[in-house]
Amino acid sequence: MPPRIAAIRLVSSHREVYEPCDDSFALVDALLADRTNLIEHNPKICMEIGCGSGYVITSLILLLQNEVPGVHYLAIDTNPIATRVTKETLEAHGVNADVICADLATGLEKRLAGSVDVIVVNPPYVPTPEYEVGMEGIASAWAGGENGRTVIDKILPVVDLLLSEKGWFYLVTLTSNFPAEICLMMRKKGYASRIVVQRSTEEENLVILKFWRDKDEESQDKETSSSSFVSQFSKSLSSLMEKQWR
Repeated sequence: MPPRIAAIRLVSSHREVYEPCDDSFALVDALLADRTNLIEHNPKICMEIGCGSGYVITSLILLLQNEVPGVHYLAIDTNPIATRVTKETLEAHGVNADVICADLATGLEKRLAGSVDVIVVNPPYVPTPEYEVGMEGIASAWAGGENGRTVIDKILPVVDLLLSEKGWFYLVTLTSNFPAEICLMMRKKGYASRIVVQRSTEEENLVILKFWRDKDEESQDKETSSSSFVSQFSKSLSSLMEKQWR
């Protein structure tokens, strides 16, 4: 039997909450692709920041529940309607998570610092005018500001604070978000990274990134230039895109 994920027909909805779309499916596909590793990883705390409809966190729970017992799941969203919809989606699938209305895990940093083993984020990544970032309602789900990076750049230090020593971080990005620069920023904090899923749709080029703490990253040759790192990343992405279109 194939691994079970959230059923779209059971995902609750509301006009002010972002519904599962290509980016949501790509993120869940990344978790599916990494499922064996996630099981061996044996996480104790898993968190989704920006849970929206609850499709992703529900899928993650379903992927792990029969293989990894005793996991504590957290789902966070700044939109109170989204937290209600997520609860409905979880209930419809017969699974549980603590659902919290907060902005980027605000208020949880000290209590959970260094203890979260898996964090998944499908952030607002669409390039928009800065004034649209953080607007009430569904616009907050996609408005990412200049280059779509305003919210992403705020999330990265929060993730760095929350992740455990063995923690993994999955992030949805667009090629227009300059994912190579994001990986470089995290590399300077001591993280390794890789592309788990790359997907091109009619509207966007999605790149799902995975990050983890890597002590080897901290001792890398300091002469390795940023331009060299970005160049290598771009080659890897181009290779994946070519394979997709074959």
